[in-house]
Amino acid sequence: MASIMNLPYKHDEVFQGEVAARIPYHRMYGKQYCLPSLTVLESHESQAIAEAAYWVDRIYWKVLRFVQRYMPDTFLIEQLGLHPALIDSARIEVPFHGVSRQDWILHEHGLKCIENNTDTPTGIPETAYLAEALVEGYTDYCTASKDMRNHIQQAFRHLIDYYQQQGLDGGIAFTCYDSHLEDLTNTMYLLHAVEELGYPAFFVPLDQLEIIPGEGLYVEGKQISILYRLYPLEYLVHDRDEIHDRPVGEDLLELIMNGKLGIMNPPQSMITQSKGFMALIWSLYEHYEETTRLCGFELFEEKELQRIPLYFLPTYFDPSVFQLSHIPYVEKSYWGREGKGTAIFGGDGILELSEWGAEQEEQADIRDYYTNQPKIYQQHHPMTELELITEEGPYTGSLLLGAYVIGGQYAGLLPRIGGKITGDMAYYCPAAVEKPLP
Repeated sequence: MASIMNLPYKHDEVFQGEVAARIPYHRMYGKQYCLPSLTVLESHESQAIAEAAYWVDRIYWKVLRFVQRYMPDTFLIEQLGLHPALIDSARIEVPFHGVSRQDWILHEHGLKCIENNTDTPTGIPETAYLAEALVEGYTDYCTASKDMRNHIQQAFRHLIDYYQQQGLDGGIAFTCYDSHLEDLTNTMYLLHAVEELGYPAFFVPLDQLEIIPGEGLYVEGKQISILYRLYPLEYLVHDRDEIHDRPVGEDLLELIMNGKLGIMNPPQSMITQSKGFMALIWSLYEHYEETTRLCGFELFEEKELQRIPLYFLPTYFDPSVFQLSHIPYVEKSYWGREGKGTAIFGGDGILELSEWGAEQEEQADIRDYYTNQPKIYQQHHPMTELELITEEGPYTGSLLLGAYVIGGQYAGLLPRIGGKITGDMAYYCPAAVEKPLP
């Protein structure tokens, strides 16, 4: 089972020089984020997670196409929570995969996927770069993310080439709020990976993008044809230019619809980003025979159907199934991130724990934003607890493994150890894998 290896060095002895420059947010919110410690997995555990991540991604992809082709707009709006202005662009079938990160619980009672961030996952530099620097720089173990940069490059090459074949052969821009250090570092890591492929990519702060409605996206007069944005589409769709009283988010979506802009990840990622998508998958599984009769075809192959109860937890649009059976469950906001808007209820239906994030000064706004979102309800699953050594002393937390699937391929692991709801105060300990016996 997973264990912790503490390196015989202090934090500042490890996180200095190039390492500190490449991961400048190794401390966040006034405390350690990255630790000089490793999450050690046995090789069979790493292989099991890679296989599980492949099957979950395959099921997600298949249900995505089912939704795009067969489900009405009302379902996407009412059950998946998509803003009406997102529907048309989300239905565009882009044949290539972007960057996604599934969140997994590794426990003796089973390996379970509890979420999937398919729109704007972060944690990329620490997984693709820092893990190798710490694991292979200080130990004889292997990193669980050795080929992640190659997977990133292959995925972006496929997406960029696809968009260029659609006639989008102008500038390739990468954007985020440059005032947010973590987002900026993630964005620049991806930009440099794309530059290595020979594409002329450049960075532009999010607030410097200029939209000419119906014509194109620009920065300082230069047209942008392809845009990577570390900015969630559920935020963008509400953005307005207050000076000109324009719905600039909707203007950008219109450019996508008219073939004047390609974005990464593609808008279809919003369908799978919705946590309502997990409830849909479970419903399709539970009512599979009925769905097959109504559709006139079988959505899943037998191997896929077998893996849904193996890797997914019962998830519903309503908590009554758990309440009537006195089963502990988790309530999640559709667009929750970093655990925000998540709550755990006991078998008696009483609230046990909720998460709202570390930014206390914004807590009222955060609570309002996530409280007013639709919710899904997922069976609670126990998490493995591990003890860490931090600068503040010993800490026992729950392990959550983020499994990256990039370009449709398993690419690496992001272990975070925090509370029973993994929030933005969780610690990162790179994944190390025992080398198999010769």
